[in-house]
Amino acid sequence: MPYLIETVDKPNHQHVRQATRASHLDYLEANKDLLLACGAKLNDDGSDAGGGIYIVDVDTRDAAQQFIDADPFTEAGLFAEVRIVRWRKAYLDGVRHL
Repeated sequence: MPYLIETVDKPNHQHVRQATRASHLDYLEANKDLLLACGAKLNDDGSDAGGGIYIVDVDTRDAAQQFIDADPFTEAGLFAEVRIVRWRKAYLDGVRHL
């Protein structure tokens, strides 16, 4: 069952996000087979809202935790908060999965 991971950046840590972004993107590319979707949260004006959403196709909460723990953003100490919840696909790319 997939898991949704939501992250919230620590205040005033945009410099950490920018400094670590290339290695974070490399990590996502290396693990793209686990990703159903992911991306940064944005403010209405398109600016960075300080966090992200990942939907990972792994079997257990522990595997989802291991995934986010190995992310360079986590290793750099970017996140103030990480929430992991199970996610049931109802629709994905316009296709019903129920």
